[in-house]
Amino acid sequence: MKISFASDNNSGIHPEIMKSIEDANKGSYIAYGEDPYTIEALKIFKEVFGQETETFFVLTGTGANITALQTFTDRFNAVICANTSHINVDECGSLEHILGVKLLTIETQNGKILPDQLNLFMHYQGDQHHVQPNVVSISQPTELGTLYTIQELRDLVCQAHKLGLKVHLDGARLANAAVALNCQLRDLTTDVGIDVLSFGGTKNGLLIGEAVVFFDKENCKQFRFIRKQNTQLVSKMRYISAQFIPYFKKDLWKENAQQANLLAKYLYHKIILVHPEIIAHKPQTNAIFIILPKKVALKMQNERFFYTWDAEHDVYRFMTSFDMTQDDVDEFASFVLSNLK
Repeated sequence: MKISFASDNNSGIHPEIMKSIEDANKGSYIAYGEDPYTIEALKIFKEVFGQETETFFVLTGTGANITALQTFTDRFNAVICANTSHINVDECGSLEHILGVKLLTIETQNGKILPDQLNLFMHYQGDQHHVQPNVVSISQPTELGTLYTIQELRDLVCQAHKLGLKVHLDGARLANAAVALNCQLRDLTTDVGIDVLSFGGTKNGLLIGEAVVFFDKENCKQFRFIRKQNTQLVSKMRYISAQFIPYFKKDLWKENAQQANLLAKYLYHKIILVHPEIIAHKPQTNAIFIILPKKVALKMQNERFFYTWDAEHDVYRFMTSFDMTQDDVDEFASFVLSNLK
């Protein structure tokens, strides 16, 4: 079976992660997080993000976003986000349906919200006829594969807090961002003032499960109940938490993300040498966006599935993952180039 370049969600599980799950499968332990694996994993999260943080494990990325944002919203509130954001495009209206909040979207050129753009909705505040903006949600990296610099994050968070907004970071691929920026995870979260983080690992070698990280303990006093009510409390939590132990202790988060990022650059160079005109923009992490004629794209998708990103402008997305090799990229690049002859 040929490797899929459609999404890093299609990748396998890192052997060390699989071993950690197998280890957790020996014996019986108290459910719902009262097990030694969860206790150890939570201790590690404090070492990574700071002793003042509190972490909760959930089942899915969408579940992480919903529960994190519910902490700061009521049904008359609104969440500000980029028009390309995952919560706006790829979560089936779950925030609107489950939380009853409105999404206020901002048009962006590169998936990144600028500090001044937050002012677009501030005239709503205090007006009983309008939803009340309470949170800004951003992604790092963005859905376009672009990156906020540390300073850009700091400036955006500072402006949000000045306006009375909390800041949620969708970090489904935060490891890829940290590797690309050559920094630590806390540099993009704790140290810039993020209020709550949805931290993902399933795109980077884990089997299942995400983490919601709060950077102020005062903000998460009710989260245990929010998590339960939203069906995100896992009974056999040790199978989720055990994965994060080698993920951090053995630096798998960094090693896996680095491999995925490097292979994206490798694929980019293989294509750009022959067809520079089809590259939508230079990849910063592990996502590559290609412009293809519709007929060519449809023919290719019939042979090797990948996602249409922007049908109006004929943009398609390829993703690399940690378990790929240069040989896999060579084979896929040959497939792409052969269809463009």
